[in-house]
Amino acid sequence: MGYFRELPDVEYQNFLSDSISSQSYLRVKNLFRRNKLRDDLQNNFTVFDKYEIMDGARPDTIAEEIYGDSQLDWVVLITAGIINVRDEWPLSDRELYDYSYNIHGENLTNVHHYETTEVKDSTEVSGIEMNRLILPKGKVVDKDFKIPKPGEVGNGTATELNPVKGITNWEYEVIKNNKKRTVYLLKKGYLQQFLNDMRDIMVYQQSSERVNDKLIKTENTRITLS
Repeated sequence: MGYFRELPDVEYQNFLSDSISSQSYLRVKNLFRRNKLRDDLQNNFTVFDKYEIMDGARPDTIAEEIYGDSQLDWVVLITAGIINVRDEWPLSDRELYDYSYNIHGENLTNVHHYETTEVKDSTEVSGIEMNRLILPKGKVVDKDFKIPKPGEVGNGTATELNPVKGITNWEYEVIKNNKKRTVYLLKKGYLQQFLNDMRDIMVYQQSSERVNDKLIKTENTRITLS
C-alpha cells in the first residue's frame, strides 16, 4: 500500500531489551500523521464520480482502473470515506454467504424484521390520473401493521391493508452489504492536486524535534544533564 511511503518518519528512543546503547533510536513511520480531504473538495460533489463496487473488486483493482496505479488504493479508501476496510468494504458473494451463515446458522431463511411495501392511491386531478404515494416501501414496522385502504378513508366502511413483507436474515445481510457498494471517488483530474495537498500536510514544521521535512526525533529521557 503506497500510503505508508507518503508518511514522514519519527525516531524515538529504543526501549527494546536488545538495545546496546542508551542513545539507540528506532526509526518508524509516524502513523499519527493523518490525511483527509480538503473541506472545499469534500463538500464539492463535482469533483467526485459515483461508483458501484462490483463483486470481488478490491481497493487496488479500482485504483488501477480509475487512476492507472494500484498503489493508489489508499486514495480510493480516503475519498470513499472508508476507515475500516474489514467492516466497511462490501463482501464478495461467497464471503457474504460464509459471514451470514456464521452469524445466523440454519436460520438464514427466518424473518429478521418486517418492512412496508409501497402503497399508492390513484386519483384524477383536472383529467390527469395521479398516483399519490401513500406509504413508501422499506420502513421497518411490526408484522401486524395496517393502514386504511386508499380511497375508502372517511366513508365509515374502510377496509384495512397489511402492506408488510418479511425480510429474512439472508435478505437483511444482502441489503446491508449492497449499501456499501455505492461510493463516491475523486475524479482523476483532481488526483494530482490531492496528492500535492497530501504531501504538503506530511511536511514537518519548525520545532525542537524537527530534523528535516520528513523526520522528527523525540527526546531521549535516558540522557540527563548533570
